[in-house]
Amino acid sequence: MKLKPMKRESVFPLPITLISTISSKGIRNIAPYSCVMPILRPLDLVCIATAKRRDTLDNIKETGEFVINMATTDLTDAVIPTARISPPEEDEFISAGLDEKPSVVVKPPGIMGCYAWMECTLDKLIEEPSYILIIGKVVHLEILDEIYRPDGSWDVERAEPLLMTGSDTSMHYCTVTDTGRSDPFSAMFPHNVDPIAKKYQDD
Repeated sequence: MKLKPMKRESVFPLPITLISTISSKGIRNIAPYSCVMPILRPLDLVCIATAKRRDTLDNIKETGEFVINMATTDLTDAVIPTARISPPEEDEFISAGLDEKPSVVVKPPGIMGCYAWMECTLDKLIEEPSYILIIGKVVHLEILDEIYRPDGSWDVERAEPLLMTGSDTSMHYCTVTDTGRSDPFSAMFPHNVDPIAKKYQDD
């Protein structure tokens, strides 16, 4: 089956994150974003692709701060209320019925009910004719204690991270299943030595 090249989201399972920001006037905003990714291992940078006209983008430009909230399947009903176009003066925590989680480093709050939170500051913006890439620096990273394991892995089946695939007309919500298999990063390198393994050791 051949598909139009633009239909990439039909074959990519994408995470649904909820990005929370605060405007320079103190108005809280939430918007769902799926084009979100970490920039290489083991950097502390993330990349978000955004359209040019978004309150989220405006707030990040104004304040330089945001939180990437990693949603669970329990937050499926929050996607459309936070995705709808709303006036900049509307507090989307209130309109979407979501509770805030106080942040540790940045001013925008996180969202309760998520499994992880990335508090970020703006590193740079890369602007192209039809989109903007937001490069953020993670300044505080937190995950639920009950899903995190001593080896740095986490229980995806207990967390039930919210993902989506796209069809011609809809977002189809899904989650992930643990295969029970794993391979060490060191297996990719000569002599089975991971050159950046020390960076993952606790201080």
